[in-house]
Amino acid sequence: MSSDDHEAAAAASSPSGTETSGQTVPGGEPLREVECGGVVFTLLGTAHVSKQSAEEVAGLLEGERFDAVAIELDAGRHASMTRPDSWENLDLLRVIRTGRAGMLMASLALGAFQQRLADQVGIEPGEEMRTAMREAAAQDLPLLLVDRNIGTTLKRVTAAIPWYRRLMLMSGLLVSTVSSEKIEPEEIERLKEGDILEATFSEFAEGSAEMYRPLISERDEFMALRLVEETAGKDWSRVLVVLGAGHLAGTAAHLNRLDADGAARAGAGDRLAELAAEPPPSVWPKLLPWLIVVLVLLGFVIGFLRGPELGFSVVRDWFLINGVLAGIGAVVALAHPLTVLASIVGAPFTSLNPLIGVGFVAAAVQLWLQRPRVADFSTLRRDTGSLRGWYRNRVSRTLLVFMLTTLGSAAGTWLAGARIFVRLTGGDG
Repeated sequence: MSSDDHEAAAAASSPSGTETSGQTVPGGEPLREVECGGVVFTLLGTAHVSKQSAEEVAGLLEGERFDAVAIELDAGRHASMTRPDSWENLDLLRVIRTGRAGMLMASLALGAFQQRLADQVGIEPGEEMRTAMREAAAQDLPLLLVDRNIGTTLKRVTAAIPWYRRLMLMSGLLVSTVSSEKIEPEEIERLKEGDILEATFSEFAEGSAEMYRPLISERDEFMALRLVEETAGKDWSRVLVVLGAGHLAGTAAHLNRLDADGAARAGAGDRLAELAAEPPPSVWPKLLPWLIVVLVLLGFVIGFLRGPELGFSVVRDWFLINGVLAGIGAVVALAHPLTVLASIVGAPFTSLNPLIGVGFVAAAVQLWLQRPRVADFSTLRRDTGSLRGWYRNRVSRTLLVFMLTTLGSAAGTWLAGARIFVRLTGGDG
């Protein structure tokens, strides 16, 4: 979506007759002042890869009086920027056990993209946010974190698109993570329009209303609602809001709507809860593994009822195909030899138990044999910017072990199931 698209979307959502003041600061960054609920919000649209944007933030805070500063960050991203050692407290096995390994890998991939960008343009993405945090602390101003949790946003993005596009999205993201190619000028210009998530997903979000909604428009509304929530009941008159230029028009339009509609403003909490909620899990991912188990066990029973030779053949196919492919996944991940062995032995059994996967078993064995060091956590974000780094770092290698053994076992389950079906129907020649 271009900046013109954002403006058009905001104009469409803005109530009739409601206007905001639009101007630019001396450096050229867009600036709007919107009054909502008696508070004047000064919205500064910034570019996440621009030194000029950071300078404009500092200039506004030094030259004008504000009661608070709001920034386009959630608590998690704020912590990663202010406490870079927070990775050292990561319980990797718990992350995997609770099903958050995919989100962690996506977060690392996003971080790697940003690091490539920083290396190429010479400025850390989000420097304007760091400047806002420093200036707010220096002036003893409250700092408001108004963006939605990035994990929730990613889950809502993946829930909004078909499964095959999810695979394209994740594979494209991971490939871009380890790519050594320079980021195209078009992507950098997209970032200068203001949203790093949309720029990262540009290849997949282009022309996709399904992805645009959770990535951009929902967050516009979320940030407007958070501003109303944070300022309600406080004796504040002016708040500086530092957000990406791509969110400026949409957030301003939602603030205008909330100012004109008292009922909407009163119900801000309920709407916030809706936007902050993770999408309900689909029933099929839970039912399908159990259905596969039933079919495989039924195949074993049918095979033995037809004769011991056929019965042992289908069991052998199951163990051999499943174990070998999971083992190949562990080998590709450069896992410890004992982890490879555990994957081969464990995959046929864990595939018949949907409550535990071979990826978790393999990751647990890998962690036991090669526990990550403090240095692995401290260099995790930089290491995941290259393929060699993913293998060198013990944290990211454990994630690779989990992912590749899981994929290997999943492929083995389908291939072995197909082989068993062929044997039982007499099609094996």
